[in-house]
Amino acid sequence: MDSRHFDLAVVGAGLNGSLLALASGEAGLATALIDRVSLKSLTEAGFDGRTTAIAYTSQRLFAALGVWDDLADQAEPIRDIRISDAGYDGRASPLHLHFDHREATPGSRDPAPMGWIVENRFLRRALLRRLADCPQVELVAPDEVIETDRDADRAELTLKSGRHLQARLVASAEGRFGSMREEAGIGARAWSYDQIAIVLVARHERPHRGVAQERFLPGGPFAILPMRDGPEGEHRSSIVWTERADLARRLLELDPPRFQAEFARRFGDHLGRVEPAGPRWWYPLGLVHADRYTDTRLVLVGDAAHGIHPIAGQGYNLGVRDIAALVEVLVDTKRLGLDIGASDTLERYAQWRRADNFAMVAATDLLNRLFSNDIKPLRLVRDAGLAAVNRVPALRRFFVRHAMGMVGDLPKLIRGERP
Repeated sequence: MDSRHFDLAVVGAGLNGSLLALASGEAGLATALIDRVSLKSLTEAGFDGRTTAIAYTSQRLFAALGVWDDLADQAEPIRDIRISDAGYDGRASPLHLHFDHREATPGSRDPAPMGWIVENRFLRRALLRRLADCPQVELVAPDEVIETDRDADRAELTLKSGRHLQARLVASAEGRFGSMREEAGIGARAWSYDQIAIVLVARHERPHRGVAQERFLPGGPFAILPMRDGPEGEHRSSIVWTERADLARRLLELDPPRFQAEFARRFGDHLGRVEPAGPRWWYPLGLVHADRYTDTRLVLVGDAAHGIHPIAGQGYNLGVRDIAALVEVLVDTKRLGLDIGASDTLERYAQWRRADNFAMVAATDLLNRLFSNDIKPLRLVRDAGLAAVNRVPALRRFFVRHAMGMVGDLPKLIRGERP
C-alpha cells in the first residue's frame, strides 16, 4: 500500500472511526485512520463505567468483520425491555410497556436478543486488534490534521508531523463537535436539552435476567442496562441517569452516602440492595444534526452527522448503519471503476441514510420532551399510551424489530454479509 495515497482517510479513531476504517479496509479500500492520541492509550485505559448498546443488526456487522469473536464473552444480552413512567419518588407507574425479544421472530426455537451491552474498553480493544491485522489500513496516530485541501480531483491532508496524505475521500468521524464539518461550511441544527447524563455502574443484590429498564422521571429518563457479572461475581447494571442540569450538578457534588441515597431512591428495590460501583461520569446532553452529510470529497458519519439524545440507546447504532451504507456505496463504485469521492457517489450515501437518521433524531427529541416533565394531564396520556401499545402484539412486534434495527433498507453488512 502506498504510504501517501489512499482511497479513504478517516479522521477520528473513536468507536465510529475505528469501525469505518476496519470495514473499508476489509472491503479492499486502502484506508488511513488518523487520530491525535496514541491508539495504544485507548486500549490501555481502565474501565471508566461507560458502555455501548449494540443492536441485533449491528452485532451481525461485527460478526461479518470478525470482531464479535473477541466480544461475545464480554457482551450481556438484552432479552427484555420494560418502559414505565415514574414520579419524583422513583416509583414506577403500574401502566407500562414490556418488550420481549421473542416477539421479533414468533415461533423461533432460538430467538436472538434485541441487543447486547458491552463495556467500551472491550469494544475498543476488539476493533483495534482487528485493525492492527488489516493490511489495507494504516494507523496514523498520534498525529493530527492541521490543514485540508479538497478539490474536484482529490483531497490532501497536511498533518502536524509534517506528513502529507492524499485520498480520494475524507471521512469525518470526529464526533458532534469536530472541526471538519465547520471548516467545510456545513451548518447544523443544534440545541441543548439543559440536561446532564450521569453515567455509572451499579452493583445490586439480585440478577437482572437480561431485562433493560427505562424509567421516565420528571428530570429525564433513568436507564438501567444489564451488564455481565463483575470479576467477583457481583450483579451489575450500567446506569444512564438524566437530570436537569442544575440538579445534576448538585447531585454530583454530594458526598458518597447522600449520593447513594438519591441514587437508590430512583433505582428502586426491584433488584434488592443497590449501590454505585466505581467513578461517576457526566455529559451535557443536546442535539446536533448536520444540514447535509457531504461536501467536496468529504463525508460525515456517526455523531459528526447526527448526535442524538441517549433516550433510546440508538446513537451508536445509527453510526453503524451509516458505516455499512457508506462502505457498500464506495465498494460498488470502485468495482465499476468510478470515482469513490465524486459528488454523485456521496449523494447516494446521503440519500440512503437521511430518512433513517432524521426519523431517529425526531423520535428521540419528541420522546425526551414528552416524558421529561411532571405535568399530570400529560403523565396520564402517556401512561395510557404505553398501556395501550402493551396490549397490541402487532405494535409491540414492530417496535421490537425497530429497536433491533431490522426495519428499512438494510446494507449488506447490517444483514451479516460482505459488500
